Amino acid sequence: MVILPFGQTALLAEVASLEEVLALHGRLAASVPDGVIDLVPAARTVLVTFDPARITAAQVRAHLADGPDAARRSDAEPAAVEIDIVYDGPDLEDTAALLGISVEALVAAHREAEWTVAFTGFAPGFGYLVSAEWRFDVPRRESPRTRVPAGSVGLAGEFSGAYPARRRAGGSSSGRRAPRCSIRMPRILPFSPRHARAIP
Repeated sequence: MVILPFGQTALLAEVASLEEVLALHGRLAASVPDGVIDLVPAARTVLVTFDPARITAAQVRAHLADGPDAARRSDAEPAAVEIDIVYDGPDLEDTAALLGISVEALVAAHREAEWTVAFTGFAPGFGYLVSAEWRFDVPRRESPRTRVPAGSVGLAGEFSGAYPARRRAGGSSSGRRAPRCSIRMPRILPFSPRHARAIP
C-alpha cells in the first residue's frame, strides 16, 4: 500500500486490486477515529478525509498503515435491494457474441449473480457493482454512446451498473431497470428479469 498526501485534509491510499480496496475500506469503516470525516473508495484507492483540528495527518497515516487486521469488516449486514431488469439493451447480442456465449447465457449469468456496490463515481448515484459469481471481462464500446436513458443497465470490464440519469456511456447497454430506484454503498443487489423480451 502506498499512502499519498491529498491536499491538507486528506490522504490517498493506493492498493493493487479492488479486493484490497474492499478489505481496506471495510477495515477502516469498522474503526473510524475521531476526526476522520469520510472514506471514499474507488477501483484501486481509498481517500480518507479528516479534520486537522481533531486529528493529524500522521495519526491518519498510522491508522491506515497499522490499524486493525485488514480482514476485519463491519458487522452490519448490507441492505439488499432487488432490481427488476428488462434485458432488451441495444448491445446485448453484440456483448454476448464478444464473450462467445449465447444471449440467454449472458442474461442468466447477470441475473443469477449477487452484485454488491463496491464504490460510487462517474455520476451522482452511479454505483460500480461487482460480483464474485461474474466471471466475464466485458470490453468497453469502441465508440461511447452519447446518451443512454436513465435506468439503463451497463457492463464494462468486471463491473455492472445502473445509470440513474440520462448519460454518456462507454459500457455495453444490456437492459434497463424498473422501477427507478437509488442505491448507496454498501448494497447487495440481486437482479430479477421483468418482462424480458423473447429471444429467438
